[in-house]
Amino acid sequence: MKKGTIVDFRDGCRDAIPVCLGYIAVSFAFGIESSKIGMSVFQAIMTSLLNVTSAGQFSALEIIARNGSFVELAILQLIINLRYMLMSTALSQKLDPELGTGYRLGISYGVTDEIFALSVLKKGKLYPLYSYGLIFVSVFGWILGTGLGAFAGQIMPQRIISCLGLAIYGMFIAIIIPDTRTSKAVLMVVVAAMILSTIFTYAPYLRAISSGFRIIIITVLVAAIAAIYAPVKEEEHE
Repeated sequence: MKKGTIVDFRDGCRDAIPVCLGYIAVSFAFGIESSKIGMSVFQAIMTSLLNVTSAGQFSALEIIARNGSFVELAILQLIINLRYMLMSTALSQKLDPELGTGYRLGISYGVTDEIFALSVLKKGKLYPLYSYGLIFVSVFGWILGTGLGAFAGQIMPQRIISCLGLAIYGMFIAIIIPDTRTSKAVLMVVVAAMILSTIFTYAPYLRAISSGFRIIIITVLVAAIAAIYAPVKEEEHE
């Protein structure tokens, strides 16, 4: 069973530098948002350290702000982060079959979209030390940006904080717009999500549902619609 060498760890750290820089920008926005709901710098940093999931953390802020239930929060995180289970299953195929559970758990901690992409592109077997290098540098950027954003949110004027808070909306727009131009399926998903969100926000009875459960219901409905009307064909994976 090979765990890798210090060279593998160094390579992982080097490959993760672009991810680290990107994480600083995104997590800075999370830090700003966390400060707006009254979280301390320490609480914001610990949230990022223990979760390492942008969509999951951002979606949890509203539930935390209104003291929502743990059940609602847990279900929301399960739905949003379900893709990581698939990513972990794929990565397990690149690991040494004899690799111990402890090493596998260490790798699973840092399974994010970006780290998964780098791990998949790594030729040959995936050694734990290479993964730890990716995780160390990437998570450092995620925590650093969170801390800076949370600190800035406590010392900067409220008007500037509100302006910086718009960064998260710009981030999500930047993510979805390019794909909607090239994929009708993605466009359909975005439009369906917008329509359902509007309905759940303004329709009688439906608007009484908490925002966390709204996200859960809309996510499941939109995913089901996409699976039925725009399934990914097998040849598209090849």
